[in-house]
Amino acid sequence: MPNQRPNPDQLLERVQAEEAKLARGHLKIFFGSAAGVGKTYAMLEAAQQRQAEGVDTVVGYVETHNRAETDALLEGLELLPPLLVNYRSATLREFDLDAALYRHPTLILVDELAHTNAPGLRHTKRWQDVEELLNAGINVYTTINVQHLESLNDVVAQITNITVRETVPDRILEEADEVELIDLPPDELLQRLREGKVYVSEHAKQAIDNFFRKGNLIALRELALRRTADRVDAQMQRYMQDHAIPTVWPTQERLLVGISPSPEAARLVRAARRIAARLRAEWLVVYVETPAHMRLTEIERNRVIQTLRLAEKLGAETVTLNGTDASEEILSYARQRNVNKIVIGKPDRPLWRDLLFGSVLENLVRASSDIDVYVISSEQEDASLPLRPTFVRTSPWSAYLKTVLIVATCTLVAEGIFRRLELSNLIMLYLLGVTFVAFRYGRGPSILAAVLSVGAFDFFFVQPYFTFAVSDMQYGLTFLSMLIVAVVISSLAVRIRAQAHTAHQRERRTAALYTLTRALANTRDMTTLVRIATSQISDVFASKTEILLPNGQGKLEMAAEELFASDDHERELAIAQWVYEHKQMAGMNTDTLPSSGATYVPLTATRGSVGVLAIKPADPRRLLDPDQVHWLETLANQISVAIERAQLATEAQAATVQIETERLRNTLLSSVSHDLRTPLASITGAASALLDNSSTLAPATQRELITTIVDESERLNHLLTNLLDMTRLEAGTINIHKEWQPVEEVIGAALTHLNAQLQGRSVHTDLPADLPLVPLDSVLIEQVLTNLIENAVKYTPPGSSLDISAQRTGNAVTLQIADHGPGLPAALQQRIFDKFYRVQPNDPQHGSGLGLTICRGIVEAHGGRIWAANRADGPGAVFAFTLPLDGEPPTLL
Repeated sequence: MPNQRPNPDQLLERVQAEEAKLARGHLKIFFGSAAGVGKTYAMLEAAQQRQAEGVDTVVGYVETHNRAETDALLEGLELLPPLLVNYRSATLREFDLDAALYRHPTLILVDELAHTNAPGLRHTKRWQDVEELLNAGINVYTTINVQHLESLNDVVAQITNITVRETVPDRILEEADEVELIDLPPDELLQRLREGKVYVSEHAKQAIDNFFRKGNLIALRELALRRTADRVDAQMQRYMQDHAIPTVWPTQERLLVGISPSPEAARLVRAARRIAARLRAEWLVVYVETPAHMRLTEIERNRVIQTLRLAEKLGAETVTLNGTDASEEILSYARQRNVNKIVIGKPDRPLWRDLLFGSVLENLVRASSDIDVYVISSEQEDASLPLRPTFVRTSPWSAYLKTVLIVATCTLVAEGIFRRLELSNLIMLYLLGVTFVAFRYGRGPSILAAVLSVGAFDFFFVQPYFTFAVSDMQYGLTFLSMLIVAVVISSLAVRIRAQAHTAHQRERRTAALYTLTRALANTRDMTTLVRIATSQISDVFASKTEILLPNGQGKLEMAAEELFASDDHERELAIAQWVYEHKQMAGMNTDTLPSSGATYVPLTATRGSVGVLAIKPADPRRLLDPDQVHWLETLANQISVAIERAQLATEAQAATVQIETERLRNTLLSSVSHDLRTPLASITGAASALLDNSSTLAPATQRELITTIVDESERLNHLLTNLLDMTRLEAGTINIHKEWQPVEEVIGAALTHLNAQLQGRSVHTDLPADLPLVPLDSVLIEQVLTNLIENAVKYTPPGSSLDISAQRTGNAVTLQIADHGPGLPAALQQRIFDKFYRVQPNDPQHGSGLGLTICRGIVEAHGGRIWAANRADGPGAVFAFTLPLDGEPPTLL
């Protein structure tokens, strides 16, 4: 028995999809075949029921058309005030999206999903408003008729002879959580029309005679039922997949649609969308830029762009290919993408053109092998669309004039060599001229050059001269052959020129991507990265460009306000913020806030949005081409990755600093905790003994305990002073007050301060009489000397002597403190200046390991250096430091 357990990967994908839906609002669509079937009425009834269940319900926008029974259902429901928009001396009532987001109810009603918003609002279409509500976690009830679905637009137009301008992408219906079909038989709907329950009486008769004819209503009802059935079927498919139920439908269908500049291309795309929906297939729309693309009119180029944009809107992946043979490029790409069905429009060209120039359809059918080819019939959608002219001039008139001059030049050269060479050599000369014209000026001038060359050759060099009459009929074949060869050469030259242009475009893209990637890969500084990225985008798209990055509060900051007029700055920044938060492109040439002065592209990386790319091309039409938009998105993705990499590098550096800080904190605690507890314990013990036994303790014992308290307090104070000094040094807040002073006085002050610790030791000083004054901070240098001398006392035997010396060494004075102790191991001579480092870490009597670190900090703050070494004349260590003699000492009077 085969394994019928659910596929774990599919189950995981299903669970992830359900989790993603939890943060999104619930969308319910009341779906009907035509106006008047009762969608709004059913929506309000459902809303009343939900409110009765305790759900926070708000009516965002409802159009009752003054129907009494519908108005009655509004009673008891909270109504959101409409947004009043002044447009062309009229006041329009619109849905207030921002007010709805601020109110944030559990459920909101938004009627007429296909409605087009007034100019100037954030979104062009109401369905975009609904998407933003859903993304904000608000449940939405809405209504739509079948004729507003984008993929059925042309079908409805064919049935009703009326083109519906307001459409909604099919994915909105497909992604809805619930769709309720509101069905009404045509006869009942017509009766409602006659009773004035749909439109007012004066409009009802006109509607019945036009859109609401019974045949139309029957057809629309069937479309609505079929579309609902398709959705139910999709739900069944999902159920069967979740429960691993075998299915007979193919699950890996992939559809490719080949389009052309034909007016029927949009109809072809819509038909392919329906086929893909029935087959549950991924679908692609492909346009091939052949050399003929360069000869298209502006109208045809715009038609291609609009068709590709329509395909993207319907959910297709659009691709623009480059090549000389459309059928070959389509088949190659189809095999590359594992496509098993190709959809193409039925050709409307004359048969003779297919026989002479070849047919894309025939080539596809012959070479498709295991790929099915579907041919969609062609019907003119709009008789007002201009037919493609038989000839379109693509070269300027100057090119044709220069062509005439080139042929004349060839004739003059031929005249000079006519008596000495055969006629075949003259033909070669003319062909050379035709080839030059083809490469330089294009197809039209090259064909003219071929015809003129044949005529000139006949007129000037074939008997009888200076007439087009031919005495020998064999020249007829020569002329025909010469014309054919000239035309073929010109065609090949034009094709090579077009291929060179295409290769140049590809090379430019590859070079731009390589340059951007290489530059970003070598950059970690965010400011430099942004500057490089904006410069590259500006060069590629001939535009003003800026990258907006979020601050610590998640608000975007615009560095170059000159990108926009001062009065538009806040508005454009708000648009960029919306793009950053919703991760959707907006602005100029998009469906969201198209009135903006720039196009905003979200910079999205693996961890979410990292910024927004603002681009303002010199030619706004450039970003109408989906191919250019895809190219912009590709570059934006590279920039997103680079920004995220820079952010990760910064975070990694911060994490390293944090780890080091934590390590130092732990080291501090481990190093200082015992040093703090020891004197505190001694102080506490002595003080407790004095407090508890003051009457019984002998005076000598009391004095000893008091002495212990004083000594340990001084020790504790010394430790805390070192900690504070270390903190000041690391923070850079220590102030150096240099004054020209004799070194002898500072050394004497340090020895006087340590008089008690030096009891029983002899101290030898070697201070030359000609020592100069030194610029120093006497208090800090005295602390350095004190720490070094204390360090020598701690680590040398009692009674051993100390040697202190000073001498001038170049432009500095060097001071040395030498002892007669055990000396220093070579490996420790640098480490002993590290923070918290102690030669004997387990001996608390030998300090906290901060004294020498403080010495190094003070000396370096004076511009000097400090080091340790072993004595050259016997056992013992030498600590030395230098103080630079900067500036001129004062003159002593």
